[in-house]
Amino acid sequence: MERKLASIQKIDNLSPIDGADLIEVATVKGWKLVVKKGEYSVGENAIYCEIDSYLPVREEFEFLRKSSYKKMGDQEGFRLKTIKLRGQISQGLLLPISILKDKIYPDQYKNLQVGDEVSEALGVWKYEPPIPAELSGVMKGSFPSFLQKTDEERIQNLADVFENFKKSMFYVTEKLDGSSATYYINNGLFGVCSRNLELLENEGNSFWKVARQLSLEEKLKELCINICLQGELIGEGIQGNPYKLKGQQVKFFNGFNIDEQRKLSLIEFIELAERLGIETVPVLSVDYKLPNTIDELLVYADGKSALNPNANREGVVIRNHGCTISFKVISNNFLLKSE
Repeated sequence: MERKLASIQKIDNLSPIDGADLIEVATVKGWKLVVKKGEYSVGENAIYCEIDSYLPVREEFEFLRKSSYKKMGDQEGFRLKTIKLRGQISQGLLLPISILKDKIYPDQYKNLQVGDEVSEALGVWKYEPPIPAELSGVMKGSFPSFLQKTDEERIQNLADVFENFKKSMFYVTEKLDGSSATYYINNGLFGVCSRNLELLENEGNSFWKVARQLSLEEKLKELCINICLQGELIGEGIQGNPYKLKGQQVKFFNGFNIDEQRKLSLIEFIELAERLGIETVPVLSVDYKLPNTIDELLVYADGKSALNPNANREGVVIRNHGCTISFKVISNNFLLKSE
């Protein structure tokens, strides 16, 4: 699912903040964000910019300079991140639709509907931290079209279907703070990918180095099927190595049958991991029932990592056993401390 960084959304609720006279908390989809009191109304449409949005340097965004200014190479802008104001978590930015008045065709902004994306009109793009050389590698091509990328949707963006999800049982894994890695065999060809690119093998590239250490090409070829493994590359030189590991390694979280274009079920994936002798991400629960609210789920996501009890876990990934439903829940404690 392509992420909409800036889109038209309805304000579902407005609530007071204890001890605050000038600000209140708005609920948009499943997100909570602090806004100026009286500026918006429940049911009103507004522009919602998600965290990790990178806004251009323009007069209308200058109020963000003190808290959000960030330079990326030659690019200057304002990065939206998780913050806490008067004890209230705030994730994102609300803007009035009228800000688009001079940025799209005259009067067109008045006809925008909930869900319409306006990232391009505002010049908003996704903030991406610099990639170390050993992870960037040499591009072979784009991420293969016969595979699926690993980026699950955040639960806050699925608020409208959360009630339906409660009908299913799930399993829970820890979301590790690393770099997404994909390894596949397709019609005899072995491939290695980062989150967005297929990589050529070259000396020093961490994705390929781990593949060779695990003999993944040989092991996948022995299966005699077209299949892909996806996991998180963690360890030294990656995201500050919060787990204090020696060297680098991959913990796998997903298998994908290329010919059938489907993710493996939990049972299939565990059996495959055991057969290949590879390690999975920590499994926290195999019979999990969703709580009543997204807020409760966010509390559940907080906690210490199973890999290092001194490190906050990034969050959890929740999937049903058939892997037809999956989403991530990022820990607010992790976001506040890491951003």
